[in-house]
Amino acid sequence: MPEEDFPEIDAATAIALVNSGAWLLDVREQDEWDAGHAEAAHLIPMSVIQDRVDELPDDQPVYVICHSGGRSRRVTGALLAAGYDVVNVAHGMLGWQSAGGVVVSDGPDAPRV
Repeated sequence: MPEEDFPEIDAATAIALVNSGAWLLDVREQDEWDAGHAEAAHLIPMSVIQDRVDELPDDQPVYVICHSGGRSRRVTGALLAAGYDVVNVAHGMLGWQSAGGVVVSDGPDAPRV
């Protein structure tokens, strides 16, 4: 499937969906997550997604996010090819933060993307 055919939404739409209970998959690495992530997100790094796909819900779409959109596009493509209902979040956490999405951290420092 050509990348231009991937389902994709903007960050503002993703924020509204996640605030309504949609499932957000963050595919960044642990250190990026610790520095700052969307509060409702679920972390499964791209490096281990193949081993953990059974953690994805099968009863709703999964919205995939990373730092700027590159990794999430690759994961979206792979998951689509495997039959999952997934949508890429354009511009990743940079877009999320720019659109006013809440970012939290898992450490003592202020959250950062």
